[in-house]
Amino acid sequence: MKQKITEILNDAWAKRNQAIVLTTVAANGMPNSIYATCNALYNGESILVANNFFDKTLKNIEATGKASVLFITSDDKSYQIKGTVQHYTSGELFKNMKTWNPERLPGHGVASIRIEEIYSGAEKLL
Repeated sequence: MKQKITEILNDAWAKRNQAIVLTTVAANGMPNSIYATCNALYNGESILVANNFFDKTLKNIEATGKASVLFITSDDKSYQIKGTVQHYTSGELFKNMKTWNPERLPGHGVASIRIEEIYSGAEKLL
């Protein structure tokens, strides 16, 4: 089952429109959403988002550690990923981000959302 989910996610991710929506949650429960164009699927287990200009997003990551990613594919299917998020400024994930984040952008760090739930529309896939 997990293998099938991975295949579905890999296919959907390959067809996504470049910008995704990253939503984090503040300590007081207020959500904050941003468009993020510098992102990658990592090992089929995490979604990485480059921290080029995080402000509230970084504060929310540090406060609650929860996030969701929303994207739409070229064939108009929507996907939502939910999970735990951490921010890194060094290490393997940070180095990985530096390989695909455009050089003109600062890449202060990388948010890694560990995939815990996947939805396509209202259908729960994982």
